[in-house]
Amino acid sequence: MVAKITTPSTINAALNYNENKVAQGKAECLHAAGYIREVNDMNFYQKLEGFERLNKLNDRATTKTLHVSLNFDLSEKLSNDKLIEIAGEYMNRIGFGDQPFLVYKHKDAGHPHIHLVTTTIQADGKRINTHNIGRNQSEKARKEIEDLYGLVKAENQKRLHTQKIIPVIVEKVKYGKTETKTSINNVVSAVANTYLFASLPEFNAILKGYNLVADRGEEDGRIYKHRGLVYRILDLNGNKIGVPIKASSLNGKPTLDKLENLFEKNKALKEPFKMVFKKTIDEAMAKHPNNLTELIHFLENQNINTVLRQNNEGRIYGITFVDHNNKTVFNGSDIGKPYSASHLLERLATHKTQESKETEQSVNHTLNNDQSLNPNLLEILLKPENEFDYIPGQLRKKKRNRKKRSLGL
Repeated sequence: MVAKITTPSTINAALNYNENKVAQGKAECLHAAGYIREVNDMNFYQKLEGFERLNKLNDRATTKTLHVSLNFDLSEKLSNDKLIEIAGEYMNRIGFGDQPFLVYKHKDAGHPHIHLVTTTIQADGKRINTHNIGRNQSEKARKEIEDLYGLVKAENQKRLHTQKIIPVIVEKVKYGKTETKTSINNVVSAVANTYLFASLPEFNAILKGYNLVADRGEEDGRIYKHRGLVYRILDLNGNKIGVPIKASSLNGKPTLDKLENLFEKNKALKEPFKMVFKKTIDEAMAKHPNNLTELIHFLENQNINTVLRQNNEGRIYGITFVDHNNKTVFNGSDIGKPYSASHLLERLATHKTQESKETEQSVNHTLNNDQSLNPNLLEILLKPENEFDYIPGQLRKKKRNRKKRSLGL
């Protein structure tokens, strides 16, 4: 989130700027804090009066207006309610929480942003000091709000938009070495520059979304023993195809040694995003998904991909989450023990068991209150139409189809 503060000469100037945008259909007034009337029930002059009432209490102050724009990353899809909530948090943290202020959502730029208009004159006539407010109060508030809401940090916004990642088109590279190398170069370079990952499995969790894998080979093989690394194209079934490309031959030489140095740097950089994952997964589990498929579907709606790790028997032993909003990757166990694959599966099973008990209790209650029901009804009602399995069959397969999505970064 990027916060920009200006101090217009008059409240009319700031208000006119935003209200003209509304009249042009380029903005919307979302909220009026500290007003008696609802925002949709006020015209321009009623909004202005809310500020002028306080401004008249201080004739000496020359700067009475504060105009703030809060700018969010392109990847962030924030609801109006969330924007209003963030605006309130920001105003509280810079010392303007008790002031009347208006929140405008602007729609005339490529990124989501809101404008806040307020007065610096308080109810006792004293002026709120705004000297260095941008460098001090605003900067502190900005960082706290980024952590609180899991927003893309201002420092990272440049990182998120340096390159557009185009998935490898399997048909074009399947038989040619030149096309393969070019496609791999593009993907690896873009992923390394935009995503925060701290291990090879995390790196591959991202690459697999672009039909690619960084491969060390078999543990008893020559490549693995010599700490080598090759990049391979994956077909739609996750099978390695085409010509292996040595890491040392690619731009930037993304070898294992270089990646491991990057892993160490990324560990600290991605740590602030851990709470975002916890919150999102908790919200998903609060919806009581019936199985892993439903959980994965919910996370996909939040632009988070889930990558499962399975053994040869198809048992799931690991889970990795790729957040395409904040360009971060976490293994479930790194987020916390309750978010590891085994514990998530246990929690999903517990949800289903609890639902079954509640259903049985409800049916028993019905039977106890209606003795005329068929005595076999309980057995009929409680007999599942389909046996429950919290690990979907398609997820137990070692190799499975994946739906590939092209991401615009």
